[in-house]
Amino acid sequence: MVPRSPSRTHYDVLEVAPTASLAEIRRAYREKSKLYHPDTTTLPLAIAREEFHRLNEAYAVLSNPEQRQWYDLQLRLRLQSKQASPMGIGSSHRRPQESGRSTAMLSEDRPLSPGELFALFILGMTFVGCLVLAVIVGLSQQGQEWILQIVSYISELG
Repeated sequence: MVPRSPSRTHYDVLEVAPTASLAEIRRAYREKSKLYHPDTTTLPLAIAREEFHRLNEAYAVLSNPEQRQWYDLQLRLRLQSKQASPMGIGSSHRRPQESGRSTAMLSEDRPLSPGELFALFILGMTFVGCLVLAVIVGLSQQGQEWILQIVSYISELG
């Protein structure tokens, strides 16, 4: 009888390594489908149908490059969350520091989005602009008078 564990991955179902090629996945699927197909198996019909369904699901995901990439990402995230809480404690029971550490690990795995890059660019330009303005005001003889005029204008408004 085949173990029916919900923690089995699609790779476990097909009995292939996560680095398996598409040809290896196809070969494993064909071999397993002969074993579990309800028309050709010696297993009880309910078990054969369940395993054949899992087999088809695993093959559908692993034979599609985009779905496989997404599935692999989910497996890595699940593995990282298990490493962050080795005793199986849920994320709602974690202390804030542990949750922050887990989030930091996730952010290292992805590139910055265009919006994030733009925000960093604007932040950098603002910083450079402030530095240039500070240098100009500091070097200027009239800089002190200019600052006093701005301060007095602001105090008159308030």
